[in-house]
Amino acid sequence: MFFSNFFSDFKKKETQFTYECIKICLLYLALGFLWIYFSDRIAYTLSKDDAMLLLINQYKGWVYVFMTSIILFFLINSLLKKVEESKKENLYLSYYDVLTGLYNRRFYEDEIKRLDVEKNLPISIIMADVNGLKLVNDAFGHQLGDQLLQKSAEAIKHACRENDIIARWGGDEFVILLPNTRNAEAEEIVNRIKSTCSRKHVQKIRVSMSLGWDTKETADTSIIHVLKNAEDQMYKHKVIQNEGLRGNIITTIIHTLHEKNPREEQHSERVGDISHSIGEALGLSEMETGKLKTIGRLHDIGKIAIEEGILNKPGSLTQQEREDIMRHPDIGFRILSASYEMIELAEAILSHHERWDGKGYPRGLAREQIPFVARIVAVADSYDAMTSERPYRSALSEETAVEEIRKNAGFQFDPVIARVFVEKVLNKPWE
Repeated sequence: MFFSNFFSDFKKKETQFTYECIKICLLYLALGFLWIYFSDRIAYTLSKDDAMLLLINQYKGWVYVFMTSIILFFLINSLLKKVEESKKENLYLSYYDVLTGLYNRRFYEDEIKRLDVEKNLPISIIMADVNGLKLVNDAFGHQLGDQLLQKSAEAIKHACRENDIIARWGGDEFVILLPNTRNAEAEEIVNRIKSTCSRKHVQKIRVSMSLGWDTKETADTSIIHVLKNAEDQMYKHKVIQNEGLRGNIITTIIHTLHEKNPREEQHSERVGDISHSIGEALGLSEMETGKLKTIGRLHDIGKIAIEEGILNKPGSLTQQEREDIMRHPDIGFRILSASYEMIELAEAILSHHERWDGKGYPRGLAREQIPFVARIVAVADSYDAMTSERPYRSALSEETAVEEIRKNAGFQFDPVIARVFVEKVLNKPWE
């Protein structure tokens, strides 16, 4: 029975422990060869006469069986322990979320079937969604996003009772199953979660969750319907909370970028001012020039996700580093498009490295395909980059920068915008 169960488990593991079995077989084979090779020599060495030799030969097989049985016992026992540990690990992975240490969705779905009985009424369900996770992932990377999930899980565990069942429902969602809990008690737990969240931060980002809850009061109510009500309520709260939160996270991203690289702050301020001046020279309205100034100041927000060592590298960049730098318009677009208020600005920021001749990035747009405000920011950005000190070169003179803009008008830059900038903003002749 023992070996039957062992080999049954082993078969389920397929090849997981094949290497261990091969080691045992090879060791047993080696012991056999060594015994055959040396046992006769040892017998002759120890024997004083033929009678002793006969006695030793009579019992040496028994000695071999005894010794190898002990060795095999320890080897198989070690293998069984590894099988048991693997079973425990697989069981843990089957029912727990590795990142947060909470139960996973599979466990929750099993538990809700078990607990959905009359003796557990009323049963309350709380749904929770971590606000701003995608934005944090885009701006700071998934490592910080994982920390945000872990802090959120800690807040829920701290606010819940010992026997409450907390599970990670999906990427940024959690579900809490509360047997024998009235609606008012569930609301108290929700308030405790909110209070705990307000005291938790990941770097400078406050942990925030949208929560919804509902209660099954009678046996004829479907638990699925209760879950759906809790989820709907959670999403309603999320719509209300998210816009302000996203704005706060974007502000945090900007401050973090400027703290990491003060030169970027000064560059962004100047690009915003130059873009505003070009807009005025083109006769744009006060609202449009104000938008230009904002876009200019936010145009490099995507650099928050680029390593500081690459941004400040004094020498030439490798191909991989150039590709990393070229990701920043797309990252900036994803960050700003998370906010409804900034979605119009996001498109311009995505396009500020496009070229008039279609050889820019990230989409290779050309001429009027490029948003008008992005064409303005492209001129302002290039001029300030040329006339500012960089880790890899000294600042160019104004005359050299103007000559570069003249030369690249109709290739890199919109020729009309380039000419307006040179003649009306810098007060330089075009020819």
